[in-house]
Parts: sequence; structure tokens; C-alpha cells
Amino acid sequence: MEAGPAHIYSRLPLSAEQDSEIRHYIHGRQRNGLPWDTAELRAMVADMLEPPEIVDEDRQALSGSMDKERAAALLDGERERDEAHLGSTC
Repeated sequence: MEAGPAHIYSRLPLSAEQDSEIRHYIHGRQRNGLPWDTAELRAMVADMLEPPEIVDEDRQALSGSMDKERAAALLDGERERDEAHLGSTC
């Protein structure tokens, strides 16, 4: 029996999203005629199984950055809505 991605990665304790990400990577590599069993894939799986620890400072910085991105997205949405409203009244 040939060792394929379905046999190698099917029994790992991964979430559905992680499994989907791995399958997408493998499918893309196979579709392009590239080897799928790469160091990059092994590193991806290793990170999924044992994610690096996030230091509290990094977590706070990430949270602050996400808050700023949400605020910017809200402002952009309001600006687009206002522009659409102004355009429909002219």
C-alpha cells in the first residue's frame, strides 16, 4: 500500500479547520505537480499539534492590533454607507 496524505494525516488530533488547511495545501501541491510531503507541511503540522506559546505582552499587542483593525473596518463601512447615501440623493 502506498503511503498517501489520507493515510498519514487522517488520524492526527486536528480540528476540522486544521485538517482542511492541510488538505488544501496537499491538493494545491499535487495539482501543480509538486511534492506534497515537504518540510513546510511538516512544520505546519507541528505548529498545529504544538502551537508556540504566546507571551502576555505579545497577546496584548495582538489584541490591541485586532481592536484597531476592527475600528478601522467599522469606520470604512460607515464611510462607504455615507458615500452611497450621498450618491443616491444627488
